[in-house]
Amino acid sequence: MKVPDFALTDQNSRKITNKDMLGKVYLVEFFYSRCPTICPVMNSNMKYIDGQINNPDFGIISISIDPTNDTPEVLKNHARMIGADSPNWHFLSGDRDYIGNLADMFDIYVGDKEDDSESLNHSGMIALVDKEGNLRCRFDENNMPILYYSGLNYEDEAGTKTSLRGKYHPDREKLIEDIRKLLK
Repeated sequence: MKVPDFALTDQNSRKITNKDMLGKVYLVEFFYSRCPTICPVMNSNMKYIDGQINNPDFGIISISIDPTNDTPEVLKNHARMIGADSPNWHFLSGDRDYIGNLADMFDIYVGDKEDDSESLNHSGMIALVDKEGNLRCRFDENNMPILYYSGLNYEDEAGTKTSLRGKYHPDREKLIEDIRKLLK
């Protein structure tokens, strides 16, 4: 399945599109900079993956679901604060309705902006995209596709009990393995 078309503004006030990412293997996550719960965990795991891959043909797309707050300036500061210094890590922002629709096209949960109790809710799932712009997945032990990877931490090695302070990262290791395969 092809990645949905997107065009958003990054932390350097540059327009970034899915076409700009062609030729790169990349990850897509939805987050927001003021998030006190899963976003710091996801950003930390993304930073770890970026450091392990360390390849100019690898990138990360982090799309803010809070564009009112997450201006390019705020996102630039956020990137600096978490040490995201790769030129291929783009923190993107834009119109909230557009971002909500984009999340729907990726089939990654983002709360309804009209519902104050849900507007900043989102899943911790990450999409993997190959150099041709296709969403990629892996298969479980029953040969069923696992479409997305978890950006969360876990209390157990099997990845069944999420924990903000968990010391296990089973999907992070799977992502590193799959990214390396796609970069060959």
